[in-house]
Amino acid sequence: MTERTPRPWYREPWPWILMSGPAIVVVAGLVTAAIAVATDDGLVADDYYKRGLAINRVIAREERARELGLSATVQFSGAPDRVRVLVDAGATGGAPPRLKLVNATRAGLDQAIALAPVAPGVYEGAVRMPPEGAWRLHLEDARATWRLTGHWRTGEAVATLAPAEP
Repeated sequence: MTERTPRPWYREPWPWILMSGPAIVVVAGLVTAAIAVATDDGLVADDYYKRGLAINRVIAREERARELGLSATVQFSGAPDRVRVLVDAGATGGAPPRLKLVNATRAGLDQAIALAPVAPGVYEGAVRMPPEGAWRLHLEDARATWRLTGHWRTGEAVATLAPAEP
Protein backbone atom coordinates (compact mmCIF):
# COMPACT_ATOMS: atom_id res chain seq x y z
CA MET A 1 0.00 0.00 0.00
CA THR A 2 1.11 3.49 -0.77
CA GLU A 3 0.71 6.27 1.70
CA ARG A 4 -1.13 9.31 0.52
CA THR A 5 0.49 12.63 1.36
CA PRO A 6 -1.99 15.04 2.90
CA ARG A 7 -2.75 18.22 1.00
CA PRO A 8 -2.09 21.58 2.67
CA TRP A 9 -5.13 23.03 4.50
CA TYR A 10 -5.63 25.81 1.96
CA ARG A 11 -6.14 23.22 -0.77
CA GLU A 12 -9.10 21.70 1.09
CA PRO A 13 -12.60 23.13 0.41
CA TRP A 14 -14.00 22.88 3.97
CA PRO A 15 -11.88 25.59 5.64
CA TRP A 16 -12.87 28.03 2.89
CA ILE A 17 -16.54 27.12 3.17
CA LEU A 18 -16.44 27.60 6.94
CA MET A 19 -14.60 30.94 6.69
CA SER A 20 -16.87 32.38 3.96
CA GLY A 21 -19.81 33.04 6.36
CA PRO A 22 -17.89 35.24 8.82
CA ALA A 23 -16.03 36.93 5.94
CA ILE A 24 -19.34 37.90 4.27
CA VAL A 25 -20.62 39.32 7.57
CA VAL A 26 -17.47 41.41 8.04
CA VAL A 27 -17.73 42.83 4.50
CA ALA A 28 -21.45 43.58 4.95
CA GLY A 29 -20.70 45.34 8.25
CA LEU A 30 -18.04 47.51 6.61
CA VAL A 31 -20.39 48.43 3.76
CA THR A 32 -23.15 49.30 6.25
CA ALA A 33 -20.76 51.46 8.29
CA ALA A 34 -19.62 53.27 5.12
CA ILE A 35 -23.23 53.99 4.13
CA ALA A 36 -24.06 55.22 7.64
CA VAL A 37 -21.10 57.60 7.67
CA ALA A 38 -21.66 58.88 4.11
CA THR A 39 -25.37 59.69 4.45
CA ASP A 40 -27.28 61.96 6.80
CA ASP A 41 -30.60 60.66 8.06
CA GLY A 42 -31.93 64.17 8.67
CA LEU A 43 -34.45 62.94 11.23
CA VAL A 44 -32.91 64.26 14.42
CA ALA A 45 -32.91 68.02 14.88
CA ASP A 46 -30.08 69.68 16.78
CA ASP A 47 -32.49 72.07 18.46
CA TYR A 48 -35.16 69.51 19.40
CA TYR A 49 -35.77 71.13 22.78
CA LYS A 50 -36.47 74.56 21.29
CA ARG A 51 -38.74 72.98 18.69
CA GLY A 52 -40.65 71.23 21.43
CA LEU A 53 -41.15 74.49 23.30
CA ALA A 54 -42.36 76.21 20.12
CA ILE A 55 -45.13 73.66 19.47
CA ASN A 56 -47.69 75.74 21.40
CA ARG A 57 -47.02 78.71 19.12
CA VAL A 58 -47.60 76.53 16.06
CA ILE A 59 -50.86 75.20 17.51
CA ALA A 60 -52.01 78.78 18.15
CA ARG A 61 -51.36 79.66 14.49
CA GLU A 62 -53.41 76.66 13.34
CA GLU A 63 -56.26 77.71 15.65
CA ARG A 64 -56.11 81.27 14.31
CA ALA A 65 -56.43 80.00 10.73
CA ARG A 66 -59.40 77.87 11.79
CA GLU A 67 -61.03 80.92 13.45
CA LEU A 68 -60.59 82.93 10.25
CA GLY A 69 -62.02 80.06 8.18
CA LEU A 70 -59.00 80.03 5.90
CA SER A 71 -58.13 77.49 3.25
CA ALA A 72 -55.97 77.59 0.15
CA THR A 73 -55.29 75.73 -3.06
CA VAL A 74 -51.79 75.28 -4.45
CA GLN A 75 -51.53 74.66 -8.21
CA PHE A 76 -48.44 73.08 -9.73
CA SER A 77 -50.04 72.54 -13.14
CA GLY A 78 -48.85 75.71 -14.86
CA ALA A 79 -45.28 76.26 -15.97
CA PRO A 80 -42.95 73.63 -14.50
CA ASP A 81 -41.00 76.19 -12.50
CA ARG A 82 -44.00 78.20 -11.22
CA VAL A 83 -46.50 77.63 -8.45
CA ARG A 84 -49.82 79.42 -7.98
CA VAL A 85 -51.54 79.78 -4.60
CA LEU A 86 -55.22 80.70 -4.28
CA VAL A 87 -56.04 81.93 -0.76
CA ASP A 88 -59.43 82.77 0.68
CA ALA A 89 -60.25 86.48 0.58
CA GLY A 90 -60.06 86.74 4.39
CA ALA A 91 -56.31 86.23 4.29
CA THR A 92 -55.49 88.96 1.79
CA GLY A 93 -54.02 92.26 2.78
CA GLY A 94 -50.52 93.11 3.90
CA ALA A 95 -47.47 91.24 2.76
CA PRO A 96 -47.93 88.10 0.64
CA PRO A 97 -47.94 84.77 2.47
CA ARG A 98 -44.96 82.41 2.46
CA LEU A 99 -45.06 78.87 1.08
CA LYS A 100 -42.72 76.11 2.23
CA LEU A 101 -42.21 72.66 0.70
CA VAL A 102 -41.03 70.37 3.49
CA ASN A 103 -39.59 66.88 3.03
CA ALA A 104 -40.27 64.50 5.92
CA THR A 105 -36.79 63.00 6.04
CA ARG A 106 -34.39 65.27 4.16
CA ALA A 107 -34.25 68.83 5.47
CA GLY A 108 -31.74 69.73 2.76
CA LEU A 109 -34.48 69.39 0.14
CA ASP A 110 -36.87 71.87 1.84
CA GLN A 111 -37.78 75.01 -0.11
CA ALA A 112 -39.10 78.39 0.94
CA ILE A 113 -40.96 79.97 -1.97
CA ALA A 114 -41.37 83.74 -2.20
CA LEU A 115 -44.86 84.54 -3.45
CA ALA A 116 -45.87 87.69 -5.29
CA PRO A 117 -49.47 88.91 -5.61
CA VAL A 118 -51.05 88.51 -9.05
CA ALA A 119 -54.66 89.31 -8.14
CA PRO A 120 -56.60 89.57 -4.87
CA GLY A 121 -56.05 86.25 -3.11
CA VAL A 122 -53.87 84.88 -5.94
CA TYR A 123 -50.11 84.57 -5.56
CA GLU A 124 -47.36 83.11 -7.74
CA GLY A 125 -43.77 82.14 -7.12
CA ALA A 126 -40.79 80.35 -8.62
CA VAL A 127 -40.18 76.77 -7.49
CA ARG A 128 -37.49 74.17 -8.17
CA MET A 129 -39.46 71.03 -8.84
CA PRO A 130 -38.49 68.66 -6.03
CA PRO A 131 -37.58 64.98 -6.36
CA GLU A 132 -40.33 62.37 -6.49
CA GLY A 133 -42.09 61.70 -3.22
CA ALA A 134 -44.51 63.00 -0.64
CA TRP A 135 -44.18 66.58 0.59
CA ARG A 136 -45.79 68.71 3.26
CA LEU A 137 -46.85 72.23 2.32
CA HIS A 138 -46.93 75.08 4.84
CA LEU A 139 -48.54 78.40 3.99
CA GLU A 140 -48.36 81.22 6.53
CA ASP A 141 -48.77 84.95 6.57
CA ALA A 142 -45.75 87.24 6.77
CA ARG A 143 -46.33 87.98 10.47
CA ALA A 144 -46.73 84.25 11.30
CA THR A 145 -50.15 84.71 12.89
CA TRP A 146 -51.86 81.87 10.97
CA ARG A 147 -50.71 78.76 9.14
CA LEU A 148 -52.27 76.28 6.71
CA THR A 149 -50.83 72.84 6.01
CA GLY A 150 -51.40 70.09 3.49
CA HIS A 151 -49.87 67.14 1.70
CA TRP A 152 -48.69 67.01 -1.90
CA ARG A 153 -47.24 64.18 -3.95
CA THR A 154 -44.91 65.06 -6.82
CA GLY A 155 -46.79 64.83 -10.10
CA GLU A 156 -50.16 65.95 -8.68
CA ALA A 157 -51.43 69.21 -10.13
CA VAL A 158 -53.29 70.56 -7.09
CA ALA A 159 -52.94 70.43 -3.31
CA THR A 160 -55.48 71.69 -0.77
CA LEU A 161 -54.31 73.43 2.39
CA ALA A 162 -56.30 73.78 5.59
CA PRO A 163 -55.61 74.26 9.29
CA ALA A 164 -54.31 71.07 10.92
CA GLU A 165 -56.87 69.17 12.94
CA PRO A 166 -56.47 69.42 16.71
